Amino acid sequence: MSTTTPPSPPLHTTHLLRRTTLNRIFSLLYALAILALIHHHLHNLHHSTTPFFFIADLILAFMWTTTTSFRLYPTDRKVFPENLEQVLEKKDFPAMDIFICTADPYKEPPMNVVNTALSLMAYDYPPEKISVYVSDDGGSELTLFAFFEAAKFAKIWLPFCRDNNVVDRCPEAFFRSNDVAFSGSADIKVMYEKMKMKVESVVDRGSLDAEYISTEDERKAFERWDKEFTRNHHPTVIQVLLESGQEKDMKGHPMPNLIYVSREKNKAYPHNFKAGALNTMLRVSAVMTNAPIVLTQDCDMYSNDPKTPQRMLCFYADQSIRHNLGYIQFPQRFHGINKADIYASEYKRLYVINPGGMDGLKGPCYVGSGCFFVRRSFFGGPSSPELPEARHLWPDHVVKMPIRSHQVLDSAHEVARSNYENNTTWGSKMGFRYGSLSEDFNTGLQQHCSGWKSIFFHPRRPAFLGDLPITLYDALNQNRRWCIGLLEVVFSKHNPLTYGSRFMGPLMGLSYANNAYWPILSIPIFIYSFVPQLALINGVSVFPEVSSCWFILYAFLFLGANVQDCLDYVLARGTFQQWWNDQRIWHIRGLSSFLFGFIEFSMKRLGIASKGFHVTSKVVDNEQSKRYNNGVFEFGVPSPMFVPLGTVAIVNLVAFVIGILQILKGGNMNGLFGQMFLSCFGFVNSWPIYEAMLWRTDKGKMPRVISVISTLIALTLCTLVLLVPNA
Repeated sequence: MSTTTPPSPPLHTTHLLRRTTLNRIFSLLYALAILALIHHHLHNLHHSTTPFFFIADLILAFMWTTTTSFRLYPTDRKVFPENLEQVLEKKDFPAMDIFICTADPYKEPPMNVVNTALSLMAYDYPPEKISVYVSDDGGSELTLFAFFEAAKFAKIWLPFCRDNNVVDRCPEAFFRSNDVAFSGSADIKVMYEKMKMKVESVVDRGSLDAEYISTEDERKAFERWDKEFTRNHHPTVIQVLLESGQEKDMKGHPMPNLIYVSREKNKAYPHNFKAGALNTMLRVSAVMTNAPIVLTQDCDMYSNDPKTPQRMLCFYADQSIRHNLGYIQFPQRFHGINKADIYASEYKRLYVINPGGMDGLKGPCYVGSGCFFVRRSFFGGPSSPELPEARHLWPDHVVKMPIRSHQVLDSAHEVARSNYENNTTWGSKMGFRYGSLSEDFNTGLQQHCSGWKSIFFHPRRPAFLGDLPITLYDALNQNRRWCIGLLEVVFSKHNPLTYGSRFMGPLMGLSYANNAYWPILSIPIFIYSFVPQLALINGVSVFPEVSSCWFILYAFLFLGANVQDCLDYVLARGTFQQWWNDQRIWHIRGLSSFLFGFIEFSMKRLGIASKGFHVTSKVVDNEQSKRYNNGVFEFGVPSPMFVPLGTVAIVNLVAFVIGILQILKGGNMNGLFGQMFLSCFGFVNSWPIYEAMLWRTDKGKMPRVISVISTLIALTLCTLVLLVPNA
């Protein structure tokens, strides 16, 4: 009598969203409408303004095509972690190395980094299988001091979370919002506040006094910060703060490994910014622990769900997909977003909607944080590994020695040298990829092109929560830096449309191109922000009359794109108000960060010195925070990026007023309706700018110099247009 093995319980399921068929039908209709519009433009190129709109509409059509690639196979996933125990025992859970990157203790406060690390160390996961590596690219003794203190607090915090089944395992989040009185929570809060006060006192002072050093290990560690030590020139610093096999928590359970790493910096060798720091951690962790799973995490992106690793294992433990599974990407989500999300800081398309569309293809882009990598994905393709010469860096190497042993520490210091990568394929064929400020985008692209697939999982409870910019300048500056990195990929041999489509297929190539070509949106945004409005001021019609069938085509294209976009946004747990602010901020980015990102990229290509890498500030100003929570735009800084915003706002205001006056005079608006509508649309979108320029008195108002320059440019343009004879 034969026996059959019962089927294993499912760990995850996948299905296409119900709106997929409607998306495909609408895409076909919209594509036909675009072709009709292009036909219309080609037959009217002799008109003076048509070439402008032809260029703008071609770019918008291209970007719509890239967006449509996300709508053809939108996917949703469910996981069943309760079935894991029937597939894996806890002792068989794979080890996990967690990388946290920080670079500046004044822009990225050490207590924020500490909270992130503590939340990840407290995962509901075997602690002896967790290793947290903190990369301090600024080489700051202030950050190291914070982690000496965090290591002591962790021995109390971790068992408290485990014994009370705490869900908010980031201490700051727990003490800020938890209303449940757990046993001993008051005492632990006092300990946390003492640690916080101590760390922030040292940071405020800017130096570490002897009174704060309490052990011989700490004294030896801080001796390395001598007069020769600077953030851009210093030796490797690797400090083991906790070793799982040696330290126990207050309940006698093993602690996770906690290691501080600051790679060697030398002016003679390029730093490669964040990708270089990640590759250093990849090698250092290979020498010390070499876990098969690697989680990359931003320093301000703390764990919001202690069971996230189990959800990840639902995919990693599935043998049917594991052979070419490169990474599992969780969306970046943020806490403290004001109700209207005025700066569209949630990036719902980038982090939620678009990855869900790519998941039905070969998987989402890597977005820099909240991503669980399979270590071997950093070493070539699934079937063609590119192994480093050093055997102890191979992904299958088993570390058998304690991480504090001299041999292990010597090897770790060796692989963290500034010149270690010379004449190697690190950054090109192995590890995180160089050549772009957007190292995450570049790395994910090349991994997909090497044959790896990825998975996107969006749980109901966010796996991670992070900080976000609360000023418009910080939000735009972050976006400007991303644009530079994306353009570096576009103008390289790894262009998503050519290289990407060849190795991944056309739909994946278009999906990657949607992000990579962000900056070119500044062209149609500038054209549609100025040309119709200036023509309206001059009384010249540039769109078909309302009674024309071509006007219906324009209306369908405008309304169709925006209604579908709004539906996508609302179905992704957004609101109409958030969508409105999101489309407004795309307009603002096109006039500022996209343009200035392209300018800076061009200067870089021409060999002209540029600003380089900037860390987005995570420091919160109380007054700015109040204005942000009240939905008030924060300008304040006299940035050149605000000049186009002010100029467009004034031009739209003048055009709108002139249009109203023409209506009151009984003028025929049949031919000017399209321009009047765009002016009204621009006027409504620019309301926060008018407030900041005209009647606000707080520190977040538009700087006077920007208001004056913008007004002068706008009035000059309007005057010049009025001097041109009507066409």
